[in-house]
Amino acid sequence: MKFNPADKIQDLQYFGEFGGVNPSISDSSTYTFLSAKTMFDTFEGNADGCYLYSRHSTPSNLYLGEALAAMEGTETANVAASGMGAITPVLLQLVGVGEHIVSSRTIYGGTYAFLKNFTPRLGIDTSFVDITKLEVVEAAITEKTKVLYCESVSNPLLEVADIKGLSELAKKYNLKLVVDNTFSPLSISPAKLGADVVVHSLTKFINGSSDTVGGVVCGTQDFINNLRNVNDGASMLLGSTMDSLRASSILKNLRTLHIRMKQHSFNATFLANKFEADGLKTVYPGLKSHPSHELFKSMMNVEYGFGGMLTIDAGSLEKANELMELMQHKNLGYLAVSLGFYKTLFSAPGSSTSSEIPEEEQKEMGLSDGLIRFSIGLDNDIERTYAMMKTCMKEVGIL
Repeated sequence: MKFNPADKIQDLQYFGEFGGVNPSISDSSTYTFLSAKTMFDTFEGNADGCYLYSRHSTPSNLYLGEALAAMEGTETANVAASGMGAITPVLLQLVGVGEHIVSSRTIYGGTYAFLKNFTPRLGIDTSFVDITKLEVVEAAITEKTKVLYCESVSNPLLEVADIKGLSELAKKYNLKLVVDNTFSPLSISPAKLGADVVVHSLTKFINGSSDTVGGVVCGTQDFINNLRNVNDGASMLLGSTMDSLRASSILKNLRTLHIRMKQHSFNATFLANKFEADGLKTVYPGLKSHPSHELFKSMMNVEYGFGGMLTIDAGSLEKANELMELMQHKNLGYLAVSLGFYKTLFSAPGSSTSSEIPEEEQKEMGLSDGLIRFSIGLDNDIERTYAMMKTCMKEVGIL
């Protein structure tokens, strides 16, 4: 039977402590033991099902992790307090002093800053490359390289990674392929395509209500155990722990992700086609004009579409800001960072979510001043939304 990530979530069954249809929330920071030996065994990792301290794990966090692992098709998962709280421990667990990472050059600005500015202080170097060119990726690999890092669909340029091709390179050189799948949950299943580790910012589409910050690492049981190890596990020792109440909230929202992603994708596809037909420079993986359109199609879980993210180029930062302010005034969305909300969100990445990337490098990768990144919302009447957006675009003079 074909792998369907939404079915895997739906097939999980949790009952609350008193038979509730939602699992009970573990609202404790520490847990009691009936014997001292059990406490000792738990510290040693030999008491399965026992809880010690909430930085280690909680029932609520494990419920959410199990659901996310099912979605991604991995053995298990570990949730964290933020997307960066998931990404940074993974890289620090896999790479040490004197070693090397090959990363996509178009990634979330926080990840870029971590690799560019912080990890060199720990003796870890990174080469940033055009991830869409496998020969360039391979040329950057050295005997010190330990990790290939990319985003399934990159932030903010919406470049698409050839996960199967990158997986083959990783296996050839005995590397780990780490994929951030934040932009394309359900649409793409990186682990099924050969990724070793899959990370998400749960803050975005997966939670979907812009009220919670969270992250997750999906991988093998051995790797997640390593992250959680009390002696040298990066997730354990860096302490980026998700609160149980937040884990419970995200788990509830996860159950509607398949419905939301279909609508996000439907609306984004409609708008992208209209914008392109109007002559706007539009980037969306669902457009035939996208250089990786066929690659995305070859990897995707078809029913969830091409995702909810698209970009247009307004020509200048001034025009981009004018358009975004007008669209917000007309209640077409919010001038805000992040993504995955029920309402459309838009921002100019060069001066916001990618501002950590130096201006000259932004230009080199094709990140223009006038680029607007849209996270398309769940609008019921997308034709009405388009008509109103088009009026705004005409008013500011980009149409």
